[in-house]
Order: sequence, then C-alpha cells, then structure tokens
Amino acid sequence: MRGREILVHKPRILLIDDDETVRDTVSAVLEENGYIVDMAKNGKEAIVASNTKFYNLALIDIKLPDVEGVELLAAMKETTPEMVKIVVTGYPTLENAINALNQGADGYIVKPFKNEELLDKIQKHLKKQQDAKYYNEEKIADFIESRSKEMESQEHV
Repeated sequence: MRGREILVHKPRILLIDDDETVRDTVSAVLEENGYIVDMAKNGKEAIVASNTKFYNLALIDIKLPDVEGVELLAAMKETTPEMVKIVVTGYPTLENAINALNQGADGYIVKPFKNEELLDKIQKHLKKQQDAKYYNEEKIADFIESRSKEMESQEHV
C-alpha cells in the first residue's frame, strides 16, 4: 500500500421511516454502534436531507406516506448514486424485492429484524463501499504516477 492514508470517520446513515417508534429504536441501536444517524419521516424530508448532506447509507422503508420506497430509491439514485440504499419492509413480496433491486437498492431487509442482522448488513455494505472507493483512488493514483513518468521521459527527449 503506497502511502495509503486511512481516514477514520463515523459513517453517516439516513433513516427513512414514517413510524416514530421504529425511527427512535433503530436510530438508538445505530448510534450505540458508532454511526451518525439523521432521520426522515417521509420521502420529501429524505430528498431534502440527501441533497443537503452526504450519507454513506440510507435505510428506506418501502411504505411511506407521501411516496413508495421504490420511487424514492429511483429519485435518490439520480442525486446520490454512491450512497448505499437498503430497503426495509414489513411487506415482503417477491415483487417488492424485484422492484427495489431494479430501482437501485443495494440490499433488502424484512421487518421485524434482529439488530445484529441489520448491523451485519450495514457493515457489509459499508465495507464494499469503502473498498470501491479505495480501488478508485488507487486507480487514479496509478494513472497520475504513470502519466508523470511519461511526461518526465518526454521532457528528456
């Protein structure tokens, strides 16, 4: 690892659910595990939040009062494609799962879920996100290094 700088930061999660009890409970679990959590109770609040701050991950309830979760996925995919999006549903159907994945969901979890199950899924997706970011940074660094060498060799000709 050539000069790799490791930045330690707490991942930021946007929790979108119309049920206040779910928001409060899940938020408490996530914060206890080192995440920064912002909450939205509907799609409109979620769009405003995701346009205002960077989130590593969003937990999106599939049934929201103002918009279906899959519609919100499509909108968020346009504005924040690098954010991991996990759909949370109490209405598990094959059609819901397929629609969510087709609209850009990175994962799908069924309510009620165990806290460990949610934390494990979040951790795996954030690791993939971090690995992809590192891979892209590494490719850019390699390109710059090879381009610099090319320019140096051309100067000596």
